[in-house]
Amino acid sequence: MGFPGTWMTESESVVYRVVPKCACSTIGQIMYYSDHGRFYDGDIHDAQTGLHKWAQEHSQEPITRNVQGHGSYAFTCVRNPYARILSSFFDKICGIQRNGNRYRGNLVPSLIYNYGIEVGGDDGKEEFDQIRSFRRFLLFARDTIRWRKPMEPDIHWSAMSGHVSTFVVNGGRYDKIIWTEAFNEGMGEVLGAIETPVAVDLNAIPRFNESEGHGPKRAHPVEDYFDDLSMHLVYEIYKKDFDLFRYDFENPGNKMPLGEIDLDEVHAKLGQ
Repeated sequence: MGFPGTWMTESESVVYRVVPKCACSTIGQIMYYSDHGRFYDGDIHDAQTGLHKWAQEHSQEPITRNVQGHGSYAFTCVRNPYARILSSFFDKICGIQRNGNRYRGNLVPSLIYNYGIEVGGDDGKEEFDQIRSFRRFLLFARDTIRWRKPMEPDIHWSAMSGHVSTFVVNGGRYDKIIWTEAFNEGMGEVLGAIETPVAVDLNAIPRFNESEGHGPKRAHPVEDYFDDLSMHLVYEIYKKDFDLFRYDFENPGNKMPLGEIDLDEVHAKLGQ
Protein backbone atom coordinates (compact mmCIF):
# COMPACT_ATOMS: atom_id res chain seq x y z
CA MET A 1 0.00 0.00 0.00
CA GLY A 2 2.90 2.36 0.64
CA PHE A 3 2.32 5.96 1.67
CA PRO A 4 -0.53 7.48 -0.36
CA GLY A 5 -1.00 11.21 0.08
CA THR A 6 2.53 11.69 1.41
CA TRP A 7 4.66 14.62 0.22
CA MET A 8 8.32 15.27 1.03
CA THR A 9 10.65 18.14 0.18
CA GLU A 10 13.39 17.24 -2.30
CA SER A 11 15.94 18.20 0.37
CA GLU A 12 14.17 15.70 2.68
CA SER A 13 13.88 18.38 5.35
CA VAL A 14 10.29 17.38 6.17
CA VAL A 15 7.59 14.80 5.38
CA TYR A 16 3.88 15.68 5.27
CA ARG A 17 0.79 13.49 5.02
CA VAL A 18 -1.85 15.42 3.06
CA VAL A 19 -5.37 15.54 4.51
CA PRO A 20 -7.77 17.11 1.98
CA LYS A 21 -9.53 20.33 3.06
CA CYS A 22 -6.96 20.95 5.83
CA ALA A 23 -4.71 23.77 4.55
CA CYS A 24 -2.93 21.36 2.21
CA SER A 25 -2.40 23.94 -0.56
CA THR A 26 -0.70 26.36 1.83
CA ILE A 27 1.43 23.61 3.42
CA GLY A 28 2.51 22.29 0.03
CA GLN A 29 3.53 25.78 -1.10
CA ILE A 30 5.49 26.37 2.12
CA MET A 31 7.36 23.08 1.54
CA TYR A 32 8.05 24.02 -2.08
CA TYR A 33 9.25 27.50 -1.07
CA SER A 34 11.49 26.13 1.69
CA ASP A 35 13.48 24.24 -0.96
CA HIS A 36 13.38 26.64 -3.92
CA GLY A 37 12.91 30.16 -2.54
CA ARG A 38 9.79 30.70 -4.63
CA PHE A 39 6.23 29.41 -4.76
CA TYR A 40 4.96 26.98 -7.36
CA ASP A 41 3.19 28.92 -10.11
CA GLY A 42 -0.25 27.34 -10.00
CA ASP A 43 -2.07 24.86 -7.76
CA ILE A 44 0.57 22.91 -5.82
CA HIS A 45 -1.52 19.76 -6.34
CA ASP A 46 -0.61 19.99 -10.04
CA ALA A 47 3.15 20.28 -9.45
CA GLN A 48 5.05 17.32 -10.90
CA THR A 49 8.53 18.61 -10.10
CA GLY A 50 10.13 20.32 -7.12
CA LEU A 51 8.37 18.20 -4.49
CA HIS A 52 8.36 14.46 -3.84
CA LYS A 53 4.81 13.07 -3.94
CA TRP A 54 3.78 9.45 -3.48
CA ALA A 55 1.67 9.66 -6.66
CA GLN A 56 4.88 10.13 -8.69
CA GLU A 57 6.65 6.86 -9.26
CA HIS A 58 10.18 8.29 -8.90
CA SER A 59 9.24 9.65 -5.45
CA GLN A 60 8.10 6.36 -3.95
CA GLU A 61 11.51 4.92 -3.15
CA PRO A 62 12.86 8.03 -1.38
CA ILE A 63 9.60 8.52 0.53
CA THR A 64 9.48 4.86 1.62
CA ARG A 65 13.11 4.88 2.71
CA ASN A 66 12.72 8.11 4.64
CA VAL A 67 9.40 7.37 6.33
CA GLN A 68 10.25 3.81 7.38
CA GLY A 69 13.60 4.96 8.74
CA HIS A 70 12.01 8.09 10.26
CA GLY A 71 14.74 10.07 8.52
CA SER A 72 12.89 13.39 8.66
CA TYR A 73 10.42 15.24 10.85
CA ALA A 74 6.92 14.09 9.84
CA PHE A 75 3.63 15.91 10.39
CA THR A 76 0.06 16.29 9.22
CA CYS A 77 -2.73 18.83 9.67
CA VAL A 78 -6.37 18.32 10.71
CA ARG A 79 -9.50 20.48 10.87
CA ASN A 80 -12.78 20.66 12.74
CA PRO A 81 -15.05 17.99 11.15
CA TYR A 82 -18.07 20.33 11.05
CA ALA A 83 -16.19 23.04 9.14
CA ARG A 84 -14.43 20.49 6.92
CA ILE A 85 -17.57 18.74 5.63
CA LEU A 86 -19.24 22.13 5.10
CA SER A 87 -16.24 23.34 3.12
CA SER A 88 -16.34 20.17 1.00
CA PHE A 89 -20.00 20.83 0.18
CA PHE A 90 -19.47 24.41 -0.98
CA ASP A 91 -16.26 23.66 -2.88
CA LYS A 92 -16.87 20.24 -4.43
CA ILE A 93 -20.66 20.05 -4.74
CA CYS A 94 -21.75 23.67 -5.31
CA GLY A 95 -18.56 24.94 -6.95
CA ILE A 96 -17.23 24.93 -10.48
CA GLN A 97 -13.75 23.39 -10.41
CA ARG A 98 -10.61 24.96 -11.82
CA ASN A 99 -11.02 23.01 -15.08
CA GLY A 100 -14.35 24.79 -15.61
CA ASN A 101 -16.43 21.68 -14.96
CA ARG A 102 -18.43 20.23 -12.11
CA TYR A 103 -16.51 18.00 -9.70
CA ARG A 104 -16.42 14.36 -10.83
CA GLY A 105 -18.58 14.85 -13.90
CA ASN A 106 -22.04 13.39 -13.28
CA LEU A 107 -21.78 13.41 -9.46
CA VAL A 108 -23.69 16.67 -8.97
CA PRO A 109 -26.54 15.89 -11.43
CA SER A 110 -27.02 12.53 -9.70
CA LEU A 111 -27.14 14.25 -6.29
CA ILE A 112 -29.71 16.74 -7.57
CA TYR A 113 -31.79 13.85 -8.89
CA ASN A 114 -31.40 11.30 -6.08
CA TYR A 115 -31.08 13.50 -2.99
CA GLY A 116 -32.97 16.65 -4.04
CA ILE A 117 -29.92 18.87 -3.56
CA GLU A 118 -29.73 22.38 -5.00
CA VAL A 119 -26.37 23.92 -5.87
CA GLY A 120 -27.10 27.48 -6.92
CA GLY A 121 -27.72 26.92 -10.61
CA ASP A 122 -25.25 26.23 -13.41
CA ASP A 123 -22.63 28.64 -12.08
CA GLY A 124 -23.26 28.19 -8.35
CA LYS A 125 -24.21 31.86 -8.03
CA GLU A 126 -28.00 31.65 -7.70
CA GLU A 127 -29.79 31.88 -4.34
CA PHE A 128 -30.84 28.54 -2.85
CA ASP A 129 -31.63 27.02 0.52
CA GLN A 130 -28.07 26.22 1.59
CA ILE A 131 -29.04 24.63 4.90
CA ARG A 132 -31.58 22.23 3.43
CA SER A 133 -29.26 21.21 0.57
CA PHE A 134 -26.28 20.75 2.85
CA ARG A 135 -28.24 18.46 5.16
CA ARG A 136 -29.27 16.35 2.19
CA PHE A 137 -25.64 16.21 1.05
CA LEU A 138 -24.75 14.98 4.54
CA LEU A 139 -27.06 12.00 4.04
CA PHE A 140 -25.26 11.23 0.80
CA ALA A 141 -21.82 11.55 2.44
CA ARG A 142 -22.93 9.21 5.23
CA ASP A 143 -24.25 6.70 2.67
CA THR A 144 -20.90 6.67 0.82
CA ILE A 145 -18.92 6.20 4.02
CA ARG A 146 -21.22 3.76 5.78
CA TRP A 147 -22.35 1.60 2.85
CA ARG A 148 -20.03 2.72 0.00
CA LYS A 149 -23.17 3.46 -2.00
CA PRO A 150 -24.04 5.05 -4.40
CA MET A 151 -20.23 5.43 -4.72
CA GLU A 152 -17.01 5.03 -2.77
CA PRO A 153 -16.42 7.84 -0.26
CA ASP A 154 -14.54 10.79 -1.71
CA ILE A 155 -11.19 11.85 -0.19
CA HIS A 156 -12.60 15.31 0.57
CA TRP A 157 -15.23 14.03 2.99
CA SER A 158 -13.87 10.67 4.13
CA ALA A 159 -12.69 10.77 7.75
CA MET A 160 -9.38 12.47 8.52
CA SER A 161 -8.38 9.57 10.76
CA GLY A 162 -8.51 7.30 7.69
CA HIS A 163 -6.05 9.52 5.82
CA VAL A 164 -3.81 9.94 8.84
CA SER A 165 -3.79 6.20 9.58
CA THR A 166 -2.29 4.95 6.29
CA PHE A 167 0.98 6.64 7.22
CA VAL A 168 1.07 4.88 10.60
CA VAL A 169 -0.09 1.45 9.44
CA ASN A 170 2.79 1.22 6.99
CA GLY A 171 5.48 2.11 9.47
CA GLY A 172 5.46 5.90 9.64
CA ARG A 173 5.44 7.97 12.82
CA TYR A 174 4.26 11.56 13.24
CA ASP A 175 6.30 14.08 15.17
CA LYS A 176 3.46 16.60 15.12
CA ILE A 177 -0.21 16.95 14.19
CA ILE A 178 -1.25 20.57 13.76
CA TRP A 179 -4.71 22.13 13.68
CA THR A 180 -5.88 24.26 10.75
CA GLU A 181 -7.54 26.53 13.34
CA ALA A 182 -4.16 27.34 14.95
CA PHE A 183 -2.18 27.13 11.73
CA ASN A 184 0.58 29.69 12.30
CA GLU A 185 1.30 28.34 15.75
CA GLY A 186 1.44 24.70 14.56
CA MET A 187 3.33 25.37 11.34
CA GLY A 188 5.72 27.57 13.30
CA GLU A 189 6.51 24.59 15.53
CA VAL A 190 7.14 22.40 12.48
CA LEU A 191 9.46 24.96 10.88
CA GLY A 192 11.22 25.50 14.20
CA ALA A 193 12.00 21.79 14.43
CA ILE A 194 13.55 21.40 10.97
CA GLU A 195 16.32 22.92 8.88
CA THR A 196 15.31 24.12 5.42
CA PRO A 197 17.54 25.26 2.54
CA VAL A 198 15.56 28.54 2.41
CA ALA A 199 14.28 30.29 5.54
CA VAL A 200 10.49 30.69 5.74
CA ASP A 201 8.83 33.75 7.29
CA LEU A 202 5.37 32.43 8.15
CA ASN A 203 3.92 35.89 8.59
CA ALA A 204 4.80 36.72 4.98
CA ILE A 205 3.28 33.55 3.50
CA PRO A 206 -0.05 34.09 1.70
CA ARG A 207 -2.89 31.65 2.23
CA PHE A 208 -3.26 29.41 -0.79
CA ASN A 209 -6.95 28.58 -0.63
CA GLU A 210 -7.41 26.91 -4.00
CA SER A 211 -11.13 26.30 -3.38
CA GLU A 212 -11.82 30.00 -2.73
CA GLY A 213 -14.28 31.41 -5.22
CA HIS A 214 -15.26 28.05 -6.71
CA GLY A 215 -18.76 28.12 -5.31
CA PRO A 216 -21.33 30.18 -3.44
CA LYS A 217 -20.37 31.99 -0.25
CA ARG A 218 -21.54 30.39 2.98
CA ALA A 219 -24.58 32.47 4.01
CA HIS A 220 -24.88 31.38 7.67
CA PRO A 221 -22.67 30.59 10.67
CA VAL A 222 -21.40 27.00 10.78
CA GLU A 223 -23.72 25.99 13.62
CA ASP A 224 -26.86 26.93 11.64
CA TYR A 225 -26.27 24.08 9.20
CA PHE A 226 -26.37 21.39 11.88
CA ASP A 227 -29.59 20.43 13.63
CA ASP A 228 -29.86 17.47 16.00
CA LEU A 229 -30.14 14.92 13.18
CA SER A 230 -27.22 16.28 11.16
CA MET A 231 -25.06 16.44 14.30
CA HIS A 232 -25.88 12.77 14.83
CA LEU A 233 -24.87 11.97 11.23
CA VAL A 234 -21.62 13.90 11.59
CA TYR A 235 -20.79 12.03 14.78
CA GLU A 236 -21.58 8.71 13.11
CA ILE A 237 -19.13 9.52 10.30
CA TYR A 238 -16.41 11.36 12.26
CA LYS A 239 -16.48 10.01 15.82
CA LYS A 240 -12.81 9.01 15.66
CA ASP A 241 -11.84 12.44 14.30
CA PHE A 242 -13.58 14.24 17.16
CA ASP A 243 -12.02 11.95 19.75
CA LEU A 244 -8.43 11.74 18.48
CA PHE A 245 -8.02 15.34 17.40
CA ARG A 246 -9.92 16.77 20.38
CA TYR A 247 -12.67 18.65 18.60
CA ASP A 248 -15.94 19.71 20.23
CA PHE A 249 -18.80 17.53 19.01
CA GLU A 250 -21.37 19.15 21.32
CA ASN A 251 -21.01 22.63 19.82
CA PRO A 252 -20.72 23.00 16.02
CA GLY A 253 -20.10 26.72 16.61
CA ASN A 254 -16.84 26.05 18.47
CA LYS A 255 -14.21 25.43 15.84
CA MET A 256 -11.34 25.23 18.32
CA PRO A 257 -10.07 21.96 19.82
CA LEU A 258 -10.74 21.24 23.50
CA GLY A 259 -7.34 19.82 24.44
CA GLU A 260 -3.95 18.68 23.19
CA ILE A 261 -3.59 15.79 20.73
CA ASP A 262 -1.97 12.73 22.31
CA LEU A 263 0.40 11.40 19.63
CA ASP A 264 0.90 8.08 21.43
CA GLU A 265 -2.87 7.55 21.44
CA VAL A 266 -3.07 8.45 17.72
CA HIS A 267 -0.36 5.93 16.83
CA ALA A 268 -1.85 3.22 19.03
CA LYS A 269 -5.41 3.62 17.71
CA LEU A 270 -4.59 4.21 14.05
CA GLY A 271 -1.73 1.75 13.73
CA GLN A 272 -3.85 -1.37 13.90
